[in-house]
Parts: sequence; C-alpha cells; structure tokens
Amino acid sequence: MARKIKIIRKTKETDIHLEIDLDKTTGSRIATTIPFLDHMFELFAKHGFLKLVVKSKGDTQIDDHHLVEDLGICLGQAIAKALGEKIGINRYGSACVPMDECLCRVDLDISGRPYLIYNVKYVRRKIGGFDPALVKEFFKAFTDHSGITLHINLLYGSNSHHIIEAVFKAFARALRKAINLNKKIDGVLSTKGSL
Repeated sequence: MARKIKIIRKTKETDIHLEIDLDKTTGSRIATTIPFLDHMFELFAKHGFLKLVVKSKGDTQIDDHHLVEDLGICLGQAIAKALGEKIGINRYGSACVPMDECLCRVDLDISGRPYLIYNVKYVRRKIGGFDPALVKEFFKAFTDHSGITLHINLLYGSNSHHIIEAVFKAFARALRKAINLNKKIDGVLSTKGSL
C-alpha cells in the first residue's frame, strides 16, 4: 500500500499544496515563499529519506506566522493520513544531530496523542527575515495535527541558524526511524491493539 498523500489548504490567509511520499526518496520540490523555511524543508526531506512537494503562499507581507503555522498543520495532516492505521511501523524514533557547535536531540512517538516539548533557545532574534520563534509554532501545529508526541531538546549551541538546522535534521531522522516498517511487528506496536 502506497504511503503517500496530498493536502490542500486554502484560507483567507494562506494557500498551500503539500504532497508527501514516505517511501520515495527523490523528486522533492519546495517553494514556500519563505527562503529559510524552504532550506529547512529541503533538509527535512533529504534527512528523512522521503519525497516532499510544497507550494505555498500567504499573507507574509504582514508576518510569516500564518504561513509557517499552516504548513505545520498540513505536514502533520499529511503524515497522519499517509501512515493510515500505522500497521507495522516502528512507532518510536530518536536522533541526536550535531551541527558545528550545537547538538540537538529529538525523540518521538507516533502514539495518536499530540504533545510537544520544545527546549530550544536562540541567540539571534532574526535569521535573515525569519523569526526563529516561529519554529516552535510550526512544531506545535505539526504535533496537534499528526497525533505525534514530540520532544525537541537542544543540548547546547550558540548559532541560531545551526540550531534550527540541527532541529530539522534530528526531527527528520527520528521520524524516519519511527515510520520505517518492521516485519517483526504484527499489526500495530501497542498492547491496546490501536494507535
């Protein structure tokens, strides 16, 4: 069964087309209209070993907040729908990623219970025109709509760009481990019989 999905979200604030294929590693195309976020999504697709297509626009003349948050909503919905009943997946994933002077650890559980722990501090208030505070908003929207428990912990770091790169790479690698299919798992990995 193909684990791919398309999500379209159109509001008065944003217009998003997002496609994900959890089992294809080529063909990603990212155009969010926020250059720094394009870079992070490209890292996510590469390190998550998946195909991601994103084309979006929003009221960024006001602020990037609406578009960043809605992209988190769409990515969360896409992953939840692509996983379906979660049969045969590892469910849990962890990754620790260094990026020059910083080190970030991400642990997640595809549990059906959305929860975010986000222990990340930034030195700079802006990276180019991007506000690092929006990264937490992105992941909050993602967890709420994916049903994933997500713990993001920056162990140390001083460069905001490197910190966010490490966050997205660790997130991608932890997610890849969790969504991988495991032949030893019969049904879903839960004593309740469902996730």
